[in-house]
Amino acid sequence: MTRHFNFCAGPAALPTAVLERARDELLDYQGRGLSVMEMSHRSDAFVAIAEAAERDLRELLAIPDNYRVLFLQGGASMQFAMLPYNLLGQGGTPNYLYTGIWGKKAIAEARHLAGAHVAAESAPGLTAVPRQADIALSEDAAYLHYTANETIGGLAFDYIPEASVPVVCDMSSSILAEPLDVSKFGVIYAGAQKNIGPAGLTLVIVRADLLDRALPQTPSMFNYRLMAENGSMYNTPPSYAWYLAGLVFQWLKQDVGGLEAMAEINARKAAKLYGAIDASDFYSNPITAGNRSRMNVPFVLADDALNGAFLAEAEAAGLLNLKGHRSVGGMRASLYNAVPEAAVDALVSFMADFEQRRG
Repeated sequence: MTRHFNFCAGPAALPTAVLERARDELLDYQGRGLSVMEMSHRSDAFVAIAEAAERDLRELLAIPDNYRVLFLQGGASMQFAMLPYNLLGQGGTPNYLYTGIWGKKAIAEARHLAGAHVAAESAPGLTAVPRQADIALSEDAAYLHYTANETIGGLAFDYIPEASVPVVCDMSSSILAEPLDVSKFGVIYAGAQKNIGPAGLTLVIVRADLLDRALPQTPSMFNYRLMAENGSMYNTPPSYAWYLAGLVFQWLKQDVGGLEAMAEINARKAAKLYGAIDASDFYSNPITAGNRSRMNVPFVLADDALNGAFLAEAEAAGLLNLKGHRSVGGMRASLYNAVPEAAVDALVSFMADFEQRRG
């Protein structure tokens, strides 16, 4: 069996050590004679798995005691709707920062329910984030939402926006990539399939005082308080994805050495790839230097006619899923936590060779 280097934006690479442990425990989890996939989510064994996952996550992110951690279904896109349902019970208008496609989708979903105010947006071209001074909340703002890292455009915030209302952040493609001050947020949410685990799980970290702000008509399956009171098990949760997320948390703690160490690795990986792009006349990246994403690096070739050859030769070299999003084109290399530094070295070497032969 050969493992190639996977640069997919999501579902993304998982740590090899996590996959190997899951393989070893697949048929018989710790001598219990069954798989975690077959285990009742109400069993003592799975409750222990769930509690350990939350405990490790709280340690990694230093989550304060006055925050609840939810392991939910539906992906980050469901949170686009769940947020206004849960935070508009005291009235007001949801406020948003628009910096790319995912922010645009969050705004559109809020408008289905309650309307939305765009408090600031990136300049045309989406190559830089708005600055703090550009943010203009509506007078009746209920919360301020932003997307920390726009996966498709490769645009990332280099600061945490401040507001007089709860700050809400979609961290799907950047959570666990570096240390984080959770106390600056009212709600953090993230789809799992980038830095947390496999698709099918969504992580929500919500400040406890916000659990009482739901609209009266909020569906039970959308209600943060109901989910918190039931330990994220109001219905059958995505139990195997939850288990795998727990293994990823353990890997970050034990194998990597925590988020400070992970941040250093991620910084090196991104610096190598951006360095190769900037040193070349054949490749380019349009994002303002201070807002370049460390997780998702889009780039284009000087000649679009070579895109097909680049992708075919990259795949033959074991460099997978480098095609850019259909709305942007070009290439995109996602450098999530589980993508090893050796993968970036291999990509940079391939890019140099391709440019020499084709440039």
